Amino acid sequence: MITILETPPLNTVQDLGRPGYRNLGVGSSGVMDPLALEVGNILLGNARGDACIELQTYPFSIRFDATTSFAITGIDAEITLDGMKILPWSVETAGAGQVLRVGPPTWGARGYVCVAGGIDVPSVLGSRSTQLRGAFGGLDGRPLEAGDTLATGATTRHLSGYGALPPTVAVGDEYDEGEPRTVNLRAIPATDYALFTPDSQQRFWHTPWRITPQSNRVGYRLAGESLRLHHAVELRSYGIVPGIVQVPPAGEPIVQLADANTAGGYPRIATVIEADLWRLAQARIGTRIRFHECTHQQGVAAMQPVAAYLDDLRMMVAHYQKSARCRSGAKAGEKA
Repeated sequence: MITILETPPLNTVQDLGRPGYRNLGVGSSGVMDPLALEVGNILLGNARGDACIELQTYPFSIRFDATTSFAITGIDAEITLDGMKILPWSVETAGAGQVLRVGPPTWGARGYVCVAGGIDVPSVLGSRSTQLRGAFGGLDGRPLEAGDTLATGATTRHLSGYGALPPTVAVGDEYDEGEPRTVNLRAIPATDYALFTPDSQQRFWHTPWRITPQSNRVGYRLAGESLRLHHAVELRSYGIVPGIVQVPPAGEPIVQLADANTAGGYPRIATVIEADLWRLAQARIGTRIRFHECTHQQGVAAMQPVAAYLDDLRMMVAHYQKSARCRSGAKAGEKA
């Protein structure tokens, strides 16, 4: 059990989402940065889809009411356990009564508090993710508040002393242009790409776009020179998934994200590939992004380094935990 001591708005319980219900008007929700959650769950020996706390606003603090192993992923920030600094992307064990505090990030936007056994809230439509617009899932379908208590899944694992390289180091940035406040994203031209003028097509790929304050888990609104169609069109509504880049009449793109609408009718100019969505999730308001054109085949191939990174991490954790059990057994034998 953990108790929320301090939380600004919009921090929620999330997992990898609830696919399979978009045809009924129910979005998938889930974490904005699924790679960060997968890393946290691997480090802790959890199931892939175990739930966590997604942080969007800071500072955030909790009290552990029982001995619990945990990891903070997604961000670089000042993280303390009873005032002692600890590293992100690493496993630590807190004793009953200890307080974890996560300060504002120095890198990244969304942090993930992952605990051994996962956050245990009721599953709704196959997921523990919070769907704020529908007011269901997570903890009563709402953001967390000070005083809330959350159960954790049953586990006997209490480990610490190891961690993971962050994805920015392990996977890297294929399009490093020396612009520290620019996030580079690969995208595939979408169904309505040909509806845009050649000048707009070139501008979409070759100019930076700024993430505006009118952005949230539904989508990022981008500011820049307007994109234009050859002529005005009315499109039938179509299904939407995270990554689709729509262009409303004003001409400034919107990238759909974890809480994306299930259907829409604005022209689609591109789709950000799945392998790069975690980069976008960690981009702050005001950050600039650049789109880089790629093919469907290149988009599929881009998942291979991500999969290899996760496979290597699973192998490392398995070896570490096996070694820890051997050391524990040796010490028990010596005492006997």
